[in-house]
Amino acid sequence: MAKLNFRPLHDRVVVKRVDAETKTKGGIIIPDTAKEKPQEGEVVAVGPGGRDEAGKLIPIDLKVGDRVLFGKWSGTEIKLDGQEMLIMKESDIMGVVG
Repeated sequence: MAKLNFRPLHDRVVVKRVDAETKTKGGIIIPDTAKEKPQEGEVVAVGPGGRDEAGKLIPIDLKVGDRVLFGKWSGTEIKLDGQEMLIMKESDIMGVVG
């Protein structure tokens, strides 16, 4: 993916959803209307981090390219460079896959 012309602020990250499976393990094809939006994505941009009460920078524990899991209702959907993305706080991310 090309570099974004967007830099998130504070402890926010930009995540691109990865496509959900279109088939079940048994081979049943899931139509688009029945699919839920995936709760897994790839980090495409990372802010510098939040600040503690003393003003000291707390860096984000994620990097561009990390595959992450996040909550069903996490983030704000946006369109950047023609692609749908999510902006969310680091705390909305549950973990890194792999």
